[in-house]
Amino acid sequence: MTGVATPVTTATGAFEAVTRRRSVAKVTAAAPDDDEVLRLLSAAGTVADHAALQPWRVIALRGDARARLGDALADAAGLVGDERAALSAKPLRAPLLLAVAARRREHPKVPGWEQDAAAAGVAHTLSLLLDEAGWGVIWRTGPHIRSAPVAAVHHLAADEHLLGWLYVGGVPEGASRVRRRPIDAAAVFTTLA
Repeated sequence: MTGVATPVTTATGAFEAVTRRRSVAKVTAAAPDDDEVLRLLSAAGTVADHAALQPWRVIALRGDARARLGDALADAAGLVGDERAALSAKPLRAPLLLAVAARRREHPKVPGWEQDAAAAGVAHTLSLLLDEAGWGVIWRTGPHIRSAPVAAVHHLAADEHLLGWLYVGGVPEGASRVRRRPIDAAAVFTTLA
């Protein structure tokens, strides 16, 4: 089932959207359609991007593509039996997975790490926009994200590597919007003079 979510935020700016965002691990079968994803990705793609390289690609996995990803994860892990079935089922936890691939390009002024940072910025901004639009979203990774079977499922080029998947779906009725752990900004902030 696809459809447009009802926004659950009254955010009037970036500060409100960022402080309101929460990961939603369990989602319903509703999901944004490709048109909505493209609209949000168009906005997310405005992140800082040195030399305007657009060093990212987003791949939507729906339906059977999620099962193929599950099989690839289990293949990469070398699992059989119940353990294989459990890992194979993980991508089925959301109706839409948005794989974010960093795409490194040769550039004299933009090293690979900076291109990866831009791609991660797109992924995070897209997760914020999905949340603000009323969708449940969580960014997931795992130990087999860079394996050959997983790369093959996504049809990755030689210059691409996955940063993770945004698992996207509807927000269940009564889902908690409370941050589990407060952020201590002072513990990670330093001023130099």
